[in-house]
Amino acid sequence: MANIFWSNIFRKGESELQVITQLWQETPLFKDIPERHTASLCAKMHLRDFKAGEVIFNQGDQGAGAILVLDGKVRVSAQTAELAVLENGDFFGEIALAAPERRTADATAVSVSRLVYFLKQDLEEWLEHEPRLGTQFLMNLSATLAQRLYEANQLIARQA
Repeated sequence: MANIFWSNIFRKGESELQVITQLWQETPLFKDIPERHTASLCAKMHLRDFKAGEVIFNQGDQGAGAILVLDGKVRVSAQTAELAVLENGDFFGEIALAAPERRTADATAVSVSRLVYFLKQDLEEWLEHEPRLGTQFLMNLSATLAQRLYEANQLIARQA
């Protein structure tokens, strides 16, 4: 009986896992990836709560993975420029899934926030076990990064 207790005590509640899975499924990163595969990956993701005003990461920090906003609001900024205010279902930090780069912006919780971390280490393990789906995910990640680069270039061009 003790094994059942300890194996379940740290597991996310089923309804919370379903919400996390659904939110990731709605992102372009999980386009064309079956929900059951997303759910098994989400079960390994890490949750963290932040207080209003708490720093999530600073520009220049080593990135470890992408982050999904489960609840709350997050401000992403660089120097004095606000780049985005993200809410439930939005994700950020995905560059860390593609390359061992440092964070390109600051992220701060605007309100009490619950975030879901998809670590590069978890992605690498998934790629070993699900290479076909992993390839689809990497294509989706590439398309997402390309879209964000395009939008950044358009913004810079408008300001010039």
